[in-house]
Amino acid sequence: MIDRVVVNVQAGKGGDGSVSFRREKYVPKGGPDGGDGGRGGNVMIEVDPGLSTLAHFRRRRMYRAENGGHGSGAKKHGANGEDLIVGVPAGTVVRRIDEAGEGEVIADLTSERQRVVVAKGGRGGRGNVHFATSTNRAPRIAEKGEPGEEMELQLDLKLISDVGIIGLPNAGKSTLLRTVSAARPKVAAYPFTTLEPVLGVVERGWATVVLADIPGLIAGAHEGAGLGLEFLRHVERTRVLIHLVDGTRSSPLEDVETINAELASYSEELARKRQILAVNKLDVPEVRQRQEEIRSALAKAGIEPMFISAATGEGVEELLDRVMAVLPEERAAAEEQVSAGPVIELQPRGPRFVIRQVDGMFAVEGELAERMVRRLTGDSRETQAEIRRRLVRMGVGAALRRAGVRPGDRIRVAGLEMEWVG
Repeated sequence: MIDRVVVNVQAGKGGDGSVSFRREKYVPKGGPDGGDGGRGGNVMIEVDPGLSTLAHFRRRRMYRAENGGHGSGAKKHGANGEDLIVGVPAGTVVRRIDEAGEGEVIADLTSERQRVVVAKGGRGGRGNVHFATSTNRAPRIAEKGEPGEEMELQLDLKLISDVGIIGLPNAGKSTLLRTVSAARPKVAAYPFTTLEPVLGVVERGWATVVLADIPGLIAGAHEGAGLGLEFLRHVERTRVLIHLVDGTRSSPLEDVETINAELASYSEELARKRQILAVNKLDVPEVRQRQEEIRSALAKAGIEPMFISAATGEGVEELLDRVMAVLPEERAAAEEQVSAGPVIELQPRGPRFVIRQVDGMFAVEGELAERMVRRLTGDSRETQAEIRRRLVRMGVGAALRRAGVRPGDRIRVAGLEMEWVG
């Protein structure tokens, strides 16, 4: 099963604004009428109920939304780019990968049609109709559209189930799932028969419970041994764990301790999950003879086991009754934890711009100022005049004067050098 992929998403670029002038008969001085560019399309990730794995990402790893249309004359607005919706199964965790290769969780999609915008489209540029003033009635300047956001995402699928069946390989997990549900995982008398998690639905009266057969874990699973890292993440969403132990093993208690140690090493939250311990293979005469011996050994460790035979169904109904008794309490605790939500601390806002003296000129640095310069296009003198006007409006003019700039000094913004006129 494909349950982890890395994809690249890129939102659409905003359309460019238009430099245009009204040209009609009997209207000799129609003035500017350049329209604005359209917004670039967003990239969204949405839960698709028809998907159960991330296998559809195997052949496609790049997702681009549509660019916005350019503006045109007669104040015509460019078309907005169409949003791109990428479908994922319920239980997908979306992480943004930074330059250091670390992943930051930006969404945990668990409900049907839940949607999140992962890359925003760029804003469209304004046409020259917006730059007309009383002193410049025929501006030949417009804005370029902003580029859309681009990022690398890691998608992790964690199966959503009420109950997870865990245990060492060949403990009988798949047999138990086949006995209590309509699921048909592969069953054989060798370890690692199940190579991917399998879900089964159990109906008890009016209640419906989803069980997950988690492939066998072994010592060192939290470090990647066996199939550990591939499937430990699927245990995280379960409410209750059925810990299945092979009764024919020499020391069931050691097997229990092995699995619990791996859960704790992977996540403290996993170690705290409610467990119901079931000793399997009661149909084997050896296990039935050792039943009290096994019960006594587990009781010394504070564990009260149940004894079942997944093959014949003996004790399985009592096991399901125990699960149904504790599940509502665990569901309520999980909902309460979700409703509380994380506390997000707002980071202090950085300066809008910084002025430095470099090579005998004044450099204006900062994303806002640099973005403004990159967006403007048109005649050089008009562009520089518009940049100066916007810098003054941003407060850069006053900051430059405090820094000692004088008329005639050179300033640089985003690679553009020009003379400061005061």
